[in-house]
Amino acid sequence: MNNLESYPPILRHLSHPRQHPADGGDPIQESDPDPLPVIDLERLSHDMNMQKVLEEACKHWGLFRLVNHGVPSTLLTQLQDQAKQLFSLSFESKQASCNGDNPVTYFWGTPALTSSGAPLTTAPQNINWVEGFNMPLPQLSQFQPQLPQLHSFRDSVVEYGEHLSRIGRKLFEAMVKNLDLNIEASSSYVAESTGIMRIYRYPKCSNSNLGLGMEVHTDSSVLSILSQENEVSGLELLKDHQWLTVKPVSNTLIVNLGDMMQAISDDIYKSVTHRVKLNNERERISLCYFVFPNEDLQIESSKYRPFTYKEFRAKVQQDIKTVGHKVGLPRFQHTPHPLN
Repeated sequence: MNNLESYPPILRHLSHPRQHPADGGDPIQESDPDPLPVIDLERLSHDMNMQKVLEEACKHWGLFRLVNHGVPSTLLTQLQDQAKQLFSLSFESKQASCNGDNPVTYFWGTPALTSSGAPLTTAPQNINWVEGFNMPLPQLSQFQPQLPQLHSFRDSVVEYGEHLSRIGRKLFEAMVKNLDLNIEASSSYVAESTGIMRIYRYPKCSNSNLGLGMEVHTDSSVLSILSQENEVSGLELLKDHQWLTVKPVSNTLIVNLGDMMQAISDDIYKSVTHRVKLNNERERISLCYFVFPNEDLQIESSKYRPFTYKEFRAKVQQDIKTVGHKVGLPRFQHTPHPLN
Protein backbone atom coordinates (compact mmCIF):
# COMPACT_ATOMS: atom_id res chain seq x y z
CA MET A 1 0.00 0.00 0.00
CA ASN A 2 1.17 3.50 -0.84
CA ASN A 3 2.24 5.18 2.41
CA LEU A 4 0.21 8.25 1.45
CA GLU A 5 -2.94 6.12 1.49
CA SER A 6 -2.38 5.27 5.14
CA TYR A 7 -3.02 8.92 6.04
CA PRO A 8 -6.51 10.37 6.56
CA PRO A 9 -7.75 11.86 3.26
CA ILE A 10 -7.69 15.41 4.59
CA LEU A 11 -3.96 15.08 5.32
CA ARG A 12 -3.22 13.77 1.82
CA HIS A 13 -4.56 16.81 0.04
CA LEU A 14 -3.61 19.83 2.13
CA SER A 15 -1.62 21.91 -0.30
CA HIS A 16 -2.29 25.55 0.49
CA PRO A 17 -0.16 27.46 2.99
CA ARG A 18 -2.09 28.97 5.88
CA GLN A 19 -1.20 31.93 8.00
CA HIS A 20 -0.54 31.34 11.69
CA PRO A 21 -1.41 33.91 14.36
CA ALA A 22 1.49 35.66 16.03
CA ASP A 23 3.07 33.22 18.47
CA GLY A 24 5.49 35.55 20.25
CA GLY A 25 8.61 33.89 18.91
CA ASP A 26 11.56 35.03 16.87
CA PRO A 27 13.29 32.68 14.42
CA ILE A 28 14.89 29.63 15.98
CA GLN A 29 18.33 30.20 17.47
CA GLU A 30 20.40 27.19 18.47
CA SER A 31 23.85 28.04 19.75
CA ASP A 32 24.00 25.04 22.10
CA PRO A 33 23.58 21.55 20.60
CA ASP A 34 21.39 20.56 23.56
CA PRO A 35 20.65 23.40 25.98
CA LEU A 36 17.90 21.57 27.86
CA PRO A 37 18.24 20.94 31.61
CA VAL A 38 18.94 17.26 32.32
CA ILE A 39 17.43 15.49 35.33
CA ASP A 40 18.85 12.18 36.54
CA LEU A 41 15.92 10.35 38.12
CA GLU A 42 18.14 7.95 40.06
CA ARG A 43 19.87 10.86 41.82
CA LEU A 44 16.80 12.98 42.44
CA SER A 45 15.75 11.61 45.83
CA HIS A 46 19.15 12.01 47.55
CA ASP A 47 21.16 14.59 45.57
CA MET A 48 20.52 18.19 46.66
CA ASN A 49 22.23 19.55 43.55
CA MET A 50 19.92 17.52 41.30
CA GLN A 51 16.91 18.82 43.23
CA LYS A 52 18.15 22.33 42.58
CA VAL A 53 18.52 21.60 38.85
CA LEU A 54 14.92 20.36 38.84
CA GLU A 55 13.72 23.50 40.59
CA GLU A 56 15.48 25.78 38.11
CA ALA A 57 14.19 23.75 35.16
CA CYS A 58 10.60 24.02 36.41
CA LYS A 59 10.89 27.76 37.07
CA HIS A 60 12.70 28.86 33.94
CA TRP A 61 12.03 26.19 31.31
CA GLY A 62 8.92 24.19 32.11
CA LEU A 63 10.60 21.31 30.29
CA PHE A 64 13.60 19.05 30.84
CA ARG A 65 15.31 15.92 29.60
CA LEU A 66 15.08 12.85 31.86
CA VAL A 67 17.81 10.21 32.06
CA ASN A 68 18.19 7.05 34.15
CA HIS A 69 14.41 6.81 34.18
CA GLY A 70 14.22 3.04 34.44
CA VAL A 71 12.27 2.38 31.24
CA PRO A 72 14.05 -0.39 29.29
CA SER A 73 15.49 0.87 26.02
CA THR A 74 14.17 -2.29 24.36
CA LEU A 75 10.61 -1.28 25.33
CA LEU A 76 11.05 2.23 23.92
CA THR A 77 12.33 0.81 20.63
CA GLN A 78 9.57 -1.78 20.55
CA LEU A 79 6.90 0.88 21.02
CA GLN A 80 8.27 2.93 18.13
CA ASP A 81 8.40 -0.11 15.84
CA GLN A 82 4.88 -1.20 16.75
CA ALA A 83 3.52 2.33 16.36
CA LYS A 84 5.07 2.55 12.90
CA GLN A 85 3.43 -0.73 11.89
CA LEU A 86 0.09 0.43 13.26
CA PHE A 87 0.14 3.78 11.49
CA SER A 88 1.13 2.15 8.18
CA LEU A 89 -2.24 0.38 8.01
CA SER A 90 -4.94 1.83 5.79
CA PHE A 91 -6.85 4.82 7.08
CA GLU A 92 -10.09 2.84 6.81
CA SER A 93 -8.86 -0.04 8.97
CA LYS A 94 -7.53 2.30 11.65
CA GLN A 95 -10.80 4.19 11.71
CA ALA A 96 -12.90 1.01 11.86
CA SER A 97 -10.79 -0.45 14.68
CA CYS A 98 -11.87 2.29 17.09
CA ASN A 99 -15.61 2.46 16.40
CA GLY A 100 -18.39 1.87 18.90
CA ASP A 101 -17.76 1.79 22.62
CA ASN A 102 -14.02 1.15 22.38
CA PRO A 103 -12.01 3.18 24.91
CA VAL A 104 -9.27 3.70 22.30
CA THR A 105 -10.07 6.41 19.77
CA TYR A 106 -8.43 7.36 16.48
CA PHE A 107 -8.18 11.04 15.53
CA TRP A 108 -6.64 13.27 12.90
CA GLY A 109 -6.34 16.93 11.98
CA THR A 110 -6.51 18.17 15.58
CA PRO A 111 -4.95 17.38 18.97
CA ALA A 112 -8.06 18.73 20.77
CA LEU A 113 -10.20 15.88 22.08
CA THR A 114 -13.26 15.61 24.32
CA SER A 115 -13.17 13.70 27.61
CA SER A 116 -14.30 10.60 25.70
CA GLY A 117 -11.46 10.95 23.19
CA ALA A 118 -13.53 12.25 20.28
CA PRO A 119 -11.86 15.01 18.24
CA LEU A 120 -13.29 18.50 18.62
CA THR A 121 -14.42 19.93 15.31
CA THR A 122 -11.75 22.08 13.70
CA ALA A 123 -12.20 24.55 10.85
CA PRO A 124 -10.37 23.46 7.65
CA GLN A 125 -7.99 26.42 7.87
CA ASN A 126 -6.91 25.27 11.36
CA ILE A 127 -6.06 21.70 10.44
CA ASN A 128 -3.02 20.27 12.23
CA TRP A 129 -0.91 17.78 10.27
CA VAL A 130 -1.26 14.91 12.72
CA GLU A 131 -3.05 11.62 13.25
CA GLY A 132 -3.07 9.60 16.41
CA PHE A 133 -4.54 7.14 18.88
CA ASN A 134 -5.89 8.19 22.27
CA MET A 135 -5.48 5.41 24.84
CA PRO A 136 -6.83 5.87 28.41
CA LEU A 137 -4.54 3.64 30.46
CA PRO A 138 -7.03 2.45 33.13
CA GLN A 139 -9.26 0.92 30.45
CA LEU A 140 -6.59 -0.60 28.21
CA SER A 141 -6.31 -4.03 29.84
CA GLN A 142 -10.00 -4.68 29.07
CA PHE A 143 -9.71 -3.42 25.50
CA GLN A 144 -9.81 -6.28 22.97
CA PRO A 145 -8.84 -4.82 19.58
CA GLN A 146 -9.45 -6.77 16.39
CA LEU A 147 -6.36 -5.49 14.60
CA PRO A 148 -3.34 -7.69 15.52
CA GLN A 149 -1.07 -4.65 15.32
CA LEU A 150 -3.24 -2.75 17.78
CA HIS A 151 -3.45 -5.76 20.09
CA SER A 152 0.33 -6.13 20.43
CA PHE A 153 0.75 -2.38 20.74
CA ARG A 154 -1.82 -2.28 23.54
CA ASP A 155 0.20 -4.80 25.57
CA SER A 156 3.36 -2.71 25.21
CA VAL A 157 1.54 0.50 26.15
CA VAL A 158 0.14 -1.11 29.31
CA GLU A 159 3.69 -2.04 30.38
CA TYR A 160 4.99 1.41 29.42
CA GLY A 161 2.19 3.13 31.33
CA GLU A 162 3.23 1.42 34.56
CA HIS A 163 6.72 2.88 34.21
CA LEU A 164 5.42 6.36 33.45
CA SER A 165 2.99 6.34 36.36
CA ARG A 166 5.95 5.62 38.64
CA ILE A 167 8.03 8.36 37.03
CA GLY A 168 5.21 10.90 37.24
CA ARG A 169 4.67 10.28 40.96
CA LYS A 170 8.37 10.54 41.74
CA LEU A 171 8.79 13.79 39.82
CA PHE A 172 5.66 15.36 41.28
CA GLU A 173 6.69 14.50 44.83
CA ALA A 174 10.10 16.09 44.23
CA MET A 175 8.44 19.23 42.86
CA VAL A 176 6.07 19.44 45.84
CA LYS A 177 9.05 19.13 48.17
CA ASN A 178 10.91 21.91 46.37
CA LEU A 179 7.83 24.13 46.54
CA ASP A 180 7.30 23.29 50.22
CA LEU A 181 3.62 22.58 49.56
CA ASN A 182 1.40 20.92 52.12
CA ILE A 183 0.12 18.15 49.88
CA GLU A 184 -0.50 14.86 51.65
CA ALA A 185 -2.15 12.74 48.96
CA SER A 186 0.04 13.32 45.91
CA SER A 187 -1.74 10.44 44.20
CA SER A 188 -4.80 12.70 43.90
CA TYR A 189 -2.79 15.18 41.85
CA VAL A 190 -1.12 12.65 39.55
CA ALA A 191 -3.89 10.07 39.60
CA GLU A 192 -3.33 6.72 37.87
CA SER A 193 -7.00 6.79 36.89
CA THR A 194 -6.37 9.86 34.71
CA GLY A 195 -3.32 8.59 32.80
CA ILE A 196 -3.63 8.86 29.02
CA MET A 197 -1.25 7.78 26.27
CA ARG A 198 -1.45 9.52 22.93
CA ILE A 199 0.52 8.23 19.98
CA TYR A 200 1.08 10.75 17.21
CA ARG A 201 2.26 10.51 13.61
CA TYR A 202 3.29 13.63 11.71
CA PRO A 203 3.80 13.32 7.93
CA LYS A 204 6.97 14.43 6.24
CA CYS A 205 6.46 17.55 4.18
CA SER A 206 8.80 18.92 1.52
CA ASN A 207 7.54 22.41 2.37
CA SER A 208 7.60 22.54 6.16
CA ASN A 209 6.05 26.03 6.07
CA LEU A 210 2.82 24.54 4.71
CA GLY A 211 1.43 24.08 8.21
CA LEU A 212 2.18 22.80 11.69
CA GLY A 213 2.11 19.26 12.97
CA MET A 214 0.64 20.68 16.16
CA GLU A 215 -0.30 24.29 16.81
CA VAL A 216 1.23 26.51 19.48
CA HIS A 217 -0.21 25.48 22.85
CA THR A 218 0.33 24.54 26.47
CA ASP A 219 -0.75 21.18 27.89
CA SER A 220 -3.62 21.03 30.38
CA SER A 221 -1.93 18.25 32.36
CA VAL A 222 0.10 18.23 35.57
CA LEU A 223 2.94 16.53 33.69
CA SER A 224 3.45 15.28 30.14
CA ILE A 225 6.17 12.73 29.41
CA LEU A 226 7.29 12.30 25.82
CA SER A 227 9.25 9.61 24.01
CA GLN A 228 10.62 10.52 20.57
CA GLU A 229 12.92 7.62 19.84
CA ASN A 230 13.01 7.63 16.05
CA GLU A 231 15.53 10.48 15.77
CA VAL A 232 13.22 12.82 13.85
CA SER A 233 13.02 16.33 15.28
CA GLY A 234 9.95 18.54 15.28
CA LEU A 235 9.08 19.50 18.84
CA GLU A 236 9.93 23.12 19.67
CA LEU A 237 9.55 25.12 22.89
CA LEU A 238 9.27 28.85 23.35
CA LYS A 239 12.10 30.16 25.56
CA ASP A 240 12.89 33.85 25.98
CA HIS A 241 10.87 34.71 22.84
CA GLN A 242 12.81 32.22 20.71
CA TRP A 243 11.84 28.80 19.45
CA LEU A 244 14.27 26.03 20.42
CA THR A 245 14.24 22.57 18.90
CA VAL A 246 13.96 19.69 21.37
CA LYS A 247 16.29 17.24 19.69
CA PRO A 248 15.63 13.50 19.98
CA VAL A 249 18.24 11.73 22.09
CA SER A 250 18.08 7.96 22.37
CA ASN A 251 16.90 6.48 25.67
CA THR A 252 15.90 9.81 27.17
CA LEU A 253 12.43 11.12 27.93
CA ILE A 254 11.19 14.70 27.66
CA VAL A 255 9.09 15.97 30.57
CA ASN A 256 7.08 19.16 30.29
CA LEU A 257 4.91 20.88 32.86
CA GLY A 258 1.27 21.60 32.11
CA ASP A 259 -1.32 24.13 33.23
CA MET A 260 -2.32 22.17 36.34
CA MET A 261 1.27 22.19 37.62
CA GLN A 262 1.54 25.92 37.02
CA ALA A 263 -1.65 26.53 39.03
CA ILE A 264 -0.62 24.14 41.83
CA SER A 265 2.71 25.98 42.11
CA ASP A 266 1.09 29.45 42.27
CA ASP A 267 2.73 30.32 38.94
CA ILE A 268 6.22 29.65 40.35
CA TYR A 269 6.58 26.86 37.79
CA LYS A 270 5.64 27.40 34.17
CA SER A 271 3.45 25.51 31.75
CA VAL A 272 5.66 25.49 28.69
CA THR A 273 4.47 26.85 25.35
CA HIS A 274 5.37 24.48 22.54
CA ARG A 275 4.52 23.38 19.01
CA VAL A 276 5.44 20.68 16.48
CA LYS A 277 6.99 21.60 13.16
CA LEU A 278 6.88 19.27 10.17
CA ASN A 279 10.04 17.50 9.05
CA ASN A 280 11.20 17.94 5.46
CA GLU A 281 12.55 14.42 5.01
CA ARG A 282 10.92 11.94 7.39
CA GLU A 283 7.66 11.39 9.16
CA ARG A 284 7.77 11.61 12.95
CA ILE A 285 6.21 9.32 15.55
CA SER A 286 6.00 10.31 19.21
CA LEU A 287 4.36 8.85 22.30
CA CYS A 288 3.13 11.15 25.05
CA TYR A 289 1.82 10.29 28.51
CA PHE A 290 -0.45 12.85 30.17
CA VAL A 291 -1.42 12.75 33.84
CA PHE A 292 -4.05 14.94 35.51
CA PRO A 293 -5.51 15.45 38.98
CA ASN A 294 -8.63 13.58 40.01
CA GLU A 295 -11.50 15.29 38.21
CA ASP A 296 -13.15 16.66 41.35
CA LEU A 297 -10.01 17.61 43.25
CA GLN A 298 -10.11 21.35 43.92
CA ILE A 299 -6.98 23.24 42.88
CA GLU A 300 -6.19 25.96 45.42
CA SER A 301 -3.98 28.86 44.36
CA SER A 302 -3.55 32.52 45.27
CA LYS A 303 -3.32 33.31 41.55
CA TYR A 304 -6.59 31.69 40.52
CA ARG A 305 -10.03 31.14 41.92
CA PRO A 306 -10.59 27.55 43.10
CA PHE A 307 -11.40 25.13 40.29
CA THR A 308 -11.37 21.42 39.49
CA TYR A 309 -9.71 19.86 36.48
CA LYS A 310 -13.19 18.84 35.30
CA GLU A 311 -14.20 22.52 35.23
CA PHE A 312 -10.95 23.50 33.52
CA ARG A 313 -11.38 20.87 30.79
CA ALA A 314 -14.98 21.92 30.14
CA LYS A 315 -13.95 25.57 29.76
CA VAL A 316 -11.12 24.64 27.36
CA GLN A 317 -13.49 22.61 25.19
CA GLN A 318 -16.06 25.42 25.20
CA ASP A 319 -13.42 27.96 24.13
CA ILE A 320 -12.17 25.77 21.30
CA LYS A 321 -15.72 25.55 19.98
CA THR A 322 -16.64 29.21 20.44
CA VAL A 323 -13.46 31.27 20.03
CA GLY A 324 -11.45 28.71 18.07
CA HIS A 325 -8.57 28.15 20.48
CA LYS A 326 -7.73 27.26 24.07
CA VAL A 327 -7.58 30.15 26.55
CA GLY A 328 -6.66 28.02 29.57
CA LEU A 329 -5.51 29.40 32.92
CA PRO A 330 -6.38 33.08 32.26
CA ARG A 331 -10.03 32.01 32.40
CA PHE A 332 -9.59 31.26 36.11
CA GLN A 333 -7.67 34.33 37.21
CA HIS A 334 -9.24 36.47 39.93
CA THR A 335 -9.38 39.33 37.42
CA PRO A 336 -11.67 38.01 34.66
CA HIS A 337 -10.16 37.33 31.24
CA PRO A 338 -11.39 39.84 28.59
CA LEU A 339 -13.28 37.07 26.80
CA ASN A 340 -15.30 36.18 29.91
